[in-house]
Amino acid sequence: MSEWKAFKKSTASANTSNPIRKIVDQMLIKPETDKAPIPLSIGDPCTDGNLLPPVETTEAIVNIIRNNTHNGYPPSAGYDCARDAIAKKFPGHPEHPIKASDVIVASGASHALQMVFDAFLEPGDNILLPKPGFSLYKTICDSKGFECNFYNLLPEKNWECDLDHMRTLINDRTKALFINNPSNPCGSNFSKEHLLDIIKVAEEFKLPIISDEIYDGVVFGDEEFVSVPTLTTTVPSVVIGGIAKMYVVPGWRVGWLAVHDRNNLLLDIMEGLMALSTIILGPNSCVQAALPDILLKTSDKYYTDFVQTLASNAQLTYDAMAAIDGLTPVKPQGAMYVMVGIDIARFPGFPSEIEFSKELLREQAVMVLPGSCFMMPNYFRIVFTKPAEKLQEAYARIAEFCDKHRK
Repeated sequence: MSEWKAFKKSTASANTSNPIRKIVDQMLIKPETDKAPIPLSIGDPCTDGNLLPPVETTEAIVNIIRNNTHNGYPPSAGYDCARDAIAKKFPGHPEHPIKASDVIVASGASHALQMVFDAFLEPGDNILLPKPGFSLYKTICDSKGFECNFYNLLPEKNWECDLDHMRTLINDRTKALFINNPSNPCGSNFSKEHLLDIIKVAEEFKLPIISDEIYDGVVFGDEEFVSVPTLTTTVPSVVIGGIAKMYVVPGWRVGWLAVHDRNNLLLDIMEGLMALSTIILGPNSCVQAALPDILLKTSDKYYTDFVQTLASNAQLTYDAMAAIDGLTPVKPQGAMYVMVGIDIARFPGFPSEIEFSKELLREQAVMVLPGSCFMMPNYFRIVFTKPAEKLQEAYARIAEFCDKHRK
């Protein structure tokens, strides 16, 4: 009889690695202070209880559960009522609005992203991705053998895309142009004019645009959010969305993808997406069933108050970081993040922002994410969803830390 041999993991699993996890694992240290920990590193709006879902959202899900009408398996692409609500809330181009059949409900925006990448790319194909950018994009690609062609975002232009650089990355295996707007980690929001310039590149090279718009509508002051498909009748696009951020329910795990394709260029892609949706037999049934009330009945006051809270925190964060010698924040325009540049030469005790962030955690019990998590060294990211008083305390500690270590 032959002997048992140890089993080896698959290539896909071996290639799956989250860059954030790698770097954060280096920072698993115990703070050497009695100060209460203040993590500014987690992009979860629920952590402190100061941001709550709309009343309509809570009531909708409670009613669905009590009625016991949606406890079974939903259709793989989502309930018709959920798909229709998404199409009505986010119709795209006013002359060519999408229909329910153009929408697929997913188990969160992350699942939607994975399905879209899988539908467009074969191993060895490449996709244009932003740098800095959300690390999951690369994680998905590495797992499946897709190549990442990273175009630069320009901090001096509020993180606009470097379109000249983008053009140099396009070749015969480039399958899509991907943007994230408003941005994690940058907190940027592209102007209509810049989006039109991006669309010109897609038109020139005949590339579809995949737009991660999970922060749709979360923009500050005079900023206006513009969705890609509202600006073009020729470039096909797929928009990723979800309820995690705006409705403060990331754990409910419902997102979606919407295909905007008036010229029928993505029919085969849509067929592939429908096939991919059958793998998990549909996302959470009760949350899907509540989507019509969540998306179509939430009060305008909720949206205004939610965005204003984040806008106030964004201004507080920017002002506090800008006042610290050696730090240069890029003013946030949307989402819930700000990227802060470090003049690392002013802090000679730290070879990079990773050591800076690690020592900040050790001395002050404040955790930020090093920019290397997003391929942007000598920056760190702050999440500003916490109550203002906690943010003020954290920023006072960062100032004290910088005063101590700055030369």
